[in-house]
Formats: sequence, C-alpha cells, structure tokens
Amino acid sequence: MSSEFNDDIHAEDLSSLEDPQSEVVDVQAGAYVYPSPLYHLKLEYSSESLYATHPSLEVAPGDYVLVPTRYGKDLAVVMGTVRAPIGIKPDDVVVIDRKADEQNLAHAADLRQKEEQAFAVFREKAIMHRLEMKLIATHYLLDEPKILFFFSAENRVDFRDLVKDLVSIFKMRIELRQIGVRDESRITGGLGVCGRPYCCHSLTDKLRPVSIRMAKDQNLSLNSLKISGQCGRLLCCLSYEHDWYCEERKNLPNEGIRLYYDESNFRVTEVNPLTRMIRLQGEDGRVLEIPSSRMSKVDGKWRIV
Repeated sequence: MSSEFNDDIHAEDLSSLEDPQSEVVDVQAGAYVYPSPLYHLKLEYSSESLYATHPSLEVAPGDYVLVPTRYGKDLAVVMGTVRAPIGIKPDDVVVIDRKADEQNLAHAADLRQKEEQAFAVFREKAIMHRLEMKLIATHYLLDEPKILFFFSAENRVDFRDLVKDLVSIFKMRIELRQIGVRDESRITGGLGVCGRPYCCHSLTDKLRPVSIRMAKDQNLSLNSLKISGQCGRLLCCLSYEHDWYCEERKNLPNEGIRLYYDESNFRVTEVNPLTRMIRLQGEDGRVLEIPSSRMSKVDGKWRIV
C-alpha cells in the first residue's frame, strides 16, 4: 500500500463522511433499455437531474420544457440528449408535457422576484417561532399554486405552526423539505478544492454513494481534509473516477506482492495507475521505480522484464 497512508487517521474514524448506501440507485450500464429520444433535464432552482422523453417533440439544449417532477409540474432546462443515463431505471423517465413559450418564461421571471420576498418572510417567521433551521432556497412551481422551501437543520424540526403561518400569508400550498449537506451544496453551488464547480451542482446529482473504499482504491491519503469537499462529505469525484481505477488495476500488480529480480527479493510498495509507475522495495535496501510496461504476468506470477 502507498506510503501516503502513513500517519493518517484510521478509516473507521471517517465513517461520518460516507454517504448512506440507499441515497442513489446504482444502475449498471447496459442493464436496461431506455426510450428514444432521451433528454437530460435540469431543475435550475435545485440542480436536480431528471430524464425525459417525447415521441414527437423536438427540443435542443438550452430549451425550457414543462415536465412532471416529484414536486409537481414545473419548468426544466434541456441539457442535451443521452444514451446511457446515470442512476435511473426506465420507470424513472418522465414524458415532457410541452415546450415552454414566451408567456411561461415571463411568468417564471416574475415568480423568481416573488421568491426573494418569500425567502425573507420565511426567515422572519422561523425566527419568531424560535426554530433552528437554515433556509437554503425558495421556489414557486410554474404550473401549480405551490411554494417549496428547502432548509437544513442539525435535528428534526417541528414546523407545523410555521406552515400554518405561511399558508395564511401566501394562500397556497406550502411544502418544506429538510435537506442534507450534499443537497445544500448541490443547490447553492460553489468551487471545490480542484478549482472547478461542485460535481453535484455542475455534473449530476445521481452519482453512486461515495465510500472510503473508493479513496483506498485510488491510493489517496486517508485524511479527512484531503478527501472531503466543502459539504463535509467525501469528494464526489471519488465516485465517478472509481470505475477507471478499478479497470486500470486489473492490468497492474497488487501492492504487497513479492517477486525476485536482479538476485534479490522485492516487494511492491506502491502502484500508481495514473502514471503507471511501480515502486518496489528490495531486501538489500534498494528502491526501484519502474514503468508498468516492464512488468508482465506469466503463469499467474508477476515478473520484471
């Protein structure tokens, strides 16, 4: 195993950084047949991804469409067509209702201004009821009389009295949704340690749950400051890069194996799939670093050529 693991904290101390394994459906590529054309859509207010189809309607990236969502019928932006959707089954694909017209877009712009006012009202009422909750975003559904309030809190919140106050003010359906730290980062957005926008905000919200095992497989230092994002959870990139590391490692020796070379026994101490360099420690004290092209597997055993 890589020397980078030395002096790092133990994996069991990092369990709080992992995602619950039930958050996202892990769908293997090629396991299902999806309708065509298949469009990748995005809800701009929450950065949630969804997939939709329509037998005759043609849309292009950047177009706005009305689709059924888990919150109700709403506006979504078309990101493009896809052949292999991430993290969904065919039953999760929705049917586009219609393409948004100029009137729909103007109405959406008016609602965004009202959302700012609703945001302020919510925070005022939450303080009045002495509720420990952090409001993240507010959204009016386009095609239904309903307001969504996304908030985070350390514990469960009894907001029944708050909802009564909000209903009396807005005179429409109110839905409060308590979200986790990853959802908060997905909605608010920001820049990660790599200098790029958060994966959950800019790429997709349907990545597989991230585990410590993924960090180990990528030879990363098990230091919470190095493998966690601003949300306090493991970096999203560990998930979508994991398959590549697993495939590359199939053609490389495992760390810890021993082999005989140049009249001495050596042990593989580090394997770097990115550079394809292998580091070996010899019993005579020598340290070798060689390209993987110099290693071959013969009769189930690795050797240096």
